[in-house]
Amino acid sequence: MPVTRMSRRCRKHLSKIQKSQSKYELQQIASDIQSDLDRRNISYDEALNVGNVLQDKADTMDGDEIVYAISDRDSYRRTLELYLKDGVLTATEQLLLWEERRRLGITDDDHERLLMQLLAQWKKQGKSVTIHNFRRGGVSSE
Repeated sequence: MPVTRMSRRCRKHLSKIQKSQSKYELQQIASDIQSDLDRRNISYDEALNVGNVLQDKADTMDGDEIVYAISDRDSYRRTLELYLKDGVLTATEQLLLWEERRRLGITDDDHERLLMQLLAQWKKQGKSVTIHNFRRGGVSSE
């Protein structure tokens, strides 16, 4: 992929991301990025690149909170939430998720972390999710 020149505004966002100390601060930055994109002060590609950096920074911080930002991981999270909505994650859905991970460059570790975060959120809400065992064809509950 060719290297694109970043605008001054994006470089400011990157600087704020590097200085941030909490996921709450990162979420505020993500909101600012979304606002800049909505106002067309930055391009979608710039927002996506900065959002991916923001998600990487969030991974280094403690806590199971999810940071919502324009990024490949957020796109994957929305897809994962869609498949979990009915409370069952089938083997077919897992295969489709694997293909989506491959397309977006989401690692298996990122997938597991995100799945555990979503399951923790759903458990707090009193919801349960059944995950079909992809390898053996059995069913396990989470």
